[in-house]
Amino acid sequence: MSLPEIWFVVVAVLFAGYFLLEGFDFGVGMLMPFVGRRRGETAQEGDVRRRVLINTIGPVWDGNEVWVITGAGAMFAAFPGWYATMFSGLYLPLLLILVGLIARVVAIEWRGKIDDPRWRRWCDVGIGLGSWLPAFLWGVAFANLMRGLPINADHQFVGGIGDLVHPYALLGGVATTILFVTHGAVFLSLKTADEMRVASMTVARRLAVPTAVVVLAFGLWNQAEHGTRVTAIALAVAAVAAVVTAIATTARREVLAFVATSLTIAAVAVIIFGTLWGALIPSTIDPAFDLTIAGATSSHYTLTVISWASIVTVPVVVGYQAWTYWVFRQRISTRDIPSSIGLSMRAPSDAAAENRS
Repeated sequence: MSLPEIWFVVVAVLFAGYFLLEGFDFGVGMLMPFVGRRRGETAQEGDVRRRVLINTIGPVWDGNEVWVITGAGAMFAAFPGWYATMFSGLYLPLLLILVGLIARVVAIEWRGKIDDPRWRRWCDVGIGLGSWLPAFLWGVAFANLMRGLPINADHQFVGGIGDLVHPYALLGGVATTILFVTHGAVFLSLKTADEMRVASMTVARRLAVPTAVVVLAFGLWNQAEHGTRVTAIALAVAAVAAVVTAIATTARREVLAFVATSLTIAAVAVIIFGTLWGALIPSTIDPAFDLTIAGATSSHYTLTVISWASIVTVPVVVGYQAWTYWVFRQRISTRDIPSSIGLSMRAPSDAAAENRS
């Protein structure tokens, strides 16, 4: 295997790690209006439940985002042609992903700063926006890469937004969204206790079969049009893992269910990058214009330098993140959530007047 091909595998592994780890972060954010709310409860009780959900990912979500930063950086360094064409052709969906991620960062970090129901509701909207948008649009973006884009002989995108919105891409977006929701529900069942643990597994059980249907439908469509032997094997693995997820959630086997959803995500990543192995971006105008690994790669010297740099830094980053997960491995329940210490949005004079009365 040549050095450019090794770096293609590295980029694939980085994005697979991102989907695996950030996938349950997205799932938790998307589930906040459902698992984070119970019929007949007070506003304060509902807020405590939602704080439990946020605290399950609180220590790790920003570390999980490092994977996409590293993946995009590796793509830029190893395959500048791929990076340039991809980010220009998919400018709008990638911009919306960035907007969603920024909204989620601000909402998570600032939600507890102000002790006000309206403030928290708007922060919850930001968390939801920052979860639903990326979960759907990552699927749309990679489905477009797998299908191909209208690029010319200079590997420049010459299409419009209409070339990015089609049934294949939309199904890819739905597949990643429902897969991340299920992955997040199973993660919550591992990280919460008592009634919230039961509620999370109930959601996962209800989503298991629809998730299997949608993911396999997209995989079969891709296999029929762009599949290879590698993607066929990955699709079979995804099918088995989806069945195991349904069985494990029914039996309330949380660890097995999480392993199964993780394996499904890994198999989907193999399907995506296995499809892109022949052409990083196929041209829908003329196959002669396809952007290949050889045509998009950096110089051998550049690949050598970044290879040595990654050998030194990657084990440190992975080791630190593994240690973080170990430290924060305990379950969380509503009993563990303290009273809010956020500031009041009311003016000091209003608060003083209320105290005098």
